[in-house]
Amino acid sequence: MAKRDYYEVLGVAKNSSPDEIKKAYHKLALKYHPDRNPGDKEAEEKFKEAAEAYGVLQDPEKRRAYDQFGHEGPGFQGGPGFANVEDIFSAFSDIFGGSIFGDMFGGGRGGTRTAGRRGASLRCSITLEFTDVAQTVEKVISLRRNESCDTCGGTGAKPGTTPATCKQCGGQGVVMTSAGFFSMRSTCPRCQGRGEVITDACPKCHGSGRVAKEREITIKVPAGIEDGMTLRVAGEGEAGENGAPPGDLLCDVHIKPHPLFKRAGADVYLVVPVGFAQAALGASIEVPTLKGKAELKIARGTQSGQVLRMRGEGFPKLDGYGRGDQLVEIAIEVPAKLTRDQERLLREFAETEEQNISPERKSFLDKVRKMFTK
Repeated sequence: MAKRDYYEVLGVAKNSSPDEIKKAYHKLALKYHPDRNPGDKEAEEKFKEAAEAYGVLQDPEKRRAYDQFGHEGPGFQGGPGFANVEDIFSAFSDIFGGSIFGDMFGGGRGGTRTAGRRGASLRCSITLEFTDVAQTVEKVISLRRNESCDTCGGTGAKPGTTPATCKQCGGQGVVMTSAGFFSMRSTCPRCQGRGEVITDACPKCHGSGRVAKEREITIKVPAGIEDGMTLRVAGEGEAGENGAPPGDLLCDVHIKPHPLFKRAGADVYLVVPVGFAQAALGASIEVPTLKGKAELKIARGTQSGQVLRMRGEGFPKLDGYGRGDQLVEIAIEVPAKLTRDQERLLREFAETEEQNISPERKSFLDKVRKMFTK
């Protein structure tokens, strides 16, 4: 089934501002939120579809690639590809946390007390050499994050004590406020949705249940990843509250430009200067590739600007099926200086050219002649 246009999904124009796109997504996310549509598979799919559209259009680089190539173009790598709604909540915590969603659903998914909020996701960046991603590589990063307190086990309460049920919400984590015929459910301001309050705080974490620690994390970067992509390392974010699961680590990948190679998806592009005689007579030359050096055969009569394909010499494809190609553009070099012998030989060659005009040149000269004989 073909995907709908992302602008159509969000109901915005192609020239919409980032703020307009965010507002449109906020509206759809509220409409199709799983907690407002329990058991409704169609609403859940629309919720995911809107998240995928927003995941592309809110990112300037992805939006440019999508505007240029659409869903199927070589410059577009697709939407975030959320496996479930929990991934959406984690990826767009700026929208789902501290907004109307938090008030409406009591800070959690179901609108009732939860064991605690999931830990915040952290962000980092990794810089790679152009040729690094020709194979899978590992990078080690250092970060500081909040982890579950080992003294209280993440409860925030002093060892030997337990949190008390919140008296304001009765342990539900939410409170109801009535105004005429309407009632509003919101997060309990006293316990912040936990349903419990700490009366005797842990001396190490001071009741937060978490402490900051320095960590080194090894990131496995898959072969073929592209500049601007983001790797999600599940469970390597900050610890959740009161035993809730940790957040994720989102790693933005930056790839340094190369002095010779350019990239288009899994393909590598290279311009190779070739002498006039080599192009005219044919030759075998050595060219650089991502894996080292390889021989490239140039056929007799190769023209400047002609592109030769070296199959399988590109980057591995992210889907795991095969590799891209190396595309070599031939640039025929015209010597700036000639020796006397070279000049003599070329003049002799030029004389033979006038006697044996090529079909392409003859066609061009005929068209020029007609222009001035009318």
